[in-house]
Amino acid sequence: MEALRNLLHQITEQSSLIAATLSQRRKAGEDGYTKTVIKPVMLKGALHYQFAYHYSNKVLHENIPAASLRDELMKLFEESFRQGLLFTADADYQVLISKKYKVSILTKSPTKKPGNLMHNRSKQYILEEGKPVPFLVRLGIMNPEGKVLAKKYDKFRQINRFLEMVQDALPHLPEGRPLTIVDFGCGKSYLTFALYHYLSVEMRRELKVVGLDLKSDVIEHCGMLAKDLQYQNLRFLVGDIADYDELNKVDMVVTLHACDTATDAALEKAVRWGASVILSVPCCQHELFGQVNSPVLDPLLSHGILKERFSALATDAIRAKLLDIMGYKTQLLEFIDMEHTPKNILIRAVKAKATDTNRLWQEYSEFRDFLKAEPYLEKVCRDLLPKAADWAGKAE
Repeated sequence: MEALRNLLHQITEQSSLIAATLSQRRKAGEDGYTKTVIKPVMLKGALHYQFAYHYSNKVLHENIPAASLRDELMKLFEESFRQGLLFTADADYQVLISKKYKVSILTKSPTKKPGNLMHNRSKQYILEEGKPVPFLVRLGIMNPEGKVLAKKYDKFRQINRFLEMVQDALPHLPEGRPLTIVDFGCGKSYLTFALYHYLSVEMRRELKVVGLDLKSDVIEHCGMLAKDLQYQNLRFLVGDIADYDELNKVDMVVTLHACDTATDAALEKAVRWGASVILSVPCCQHELFGQVNSPVLDPLLSHGILKERFSALATDAIRAKLLDIMGYKTQLLEFIDMEHTPKNILIRAVKAKATDTNRLWQEYSEFRDFLKAEPYLEKVCRDLLPKAADWAGKAE
């Protein structure tokens, strides 16, 4: 840990920290927060650092004096977090800490510039307002001077929220080689372009990205735009999720608004590819609506609107638990979604070592049986799940 201590000493002595994100809790603590975001602020003329502790449904803030920054960061790394992204004026640092407290520090060229430190400033986004971003200009979200158009501000916020989730997942992606990413059901591809720009242009990662959708006119337009932007490793193809077999290995799978079991088809592909990161925003979860049947839940299920919402939530709970069983660590996060509902759920899954699979399977199967559900994702992943034979006879 001495190398980390020295780095933090250097950063605090130079007051060079622009932003930091600490993630990957060693174990779920009683405090309940999952990540901490740090940024500098000026309070009463003095430099402080704001620590934002992110819980599942809230964010709590604490401001500490600059002199306490090193000790507070070191404490969080020693007691709570295994990974961190530290952005400074001189370099970006990725900190990785093993279970045995072996520290690896990866250094990259700086990607952020110091900003205004006034405490009540407007929210700072990954893609900053006032700084022209070519794909945002071409998509009609920014004007050529970098001002976000009033009617497109919600889309601007959505793109940045998505990139925050990608940023948190960066430590889980392979280093030292090109990344392969597939976006199933990419549609107009606002987020596909954002993902490519962030990873390739901002983070300077070598990668190839494939966007897949059934609408040939949309795909043609996106392909022309990628060519105009000189995004040489971004391709758009017309095709169906279930039939796509061009690749044998994929590092990240994105699936946004794939309807009903099309989401499950994409998740199956991702698992079989061994994807390190999965980002999925489901929609139109109809499968369980016609299956769920429990007398205990009659007060809820007897109301159509409540049954629909419950079925959608239960569907995503089932997906998350199945991904856990198949070797992922999942989170269900609130996602700003302007296309279907004001807010939606994003499933973020990162590859992890399987732990206590039998217990997870028992929890899952009891929940499934209570609802009398026969989930599509379980059926197509039988060979990857415990007790697959028991389910096979039931599902035929």
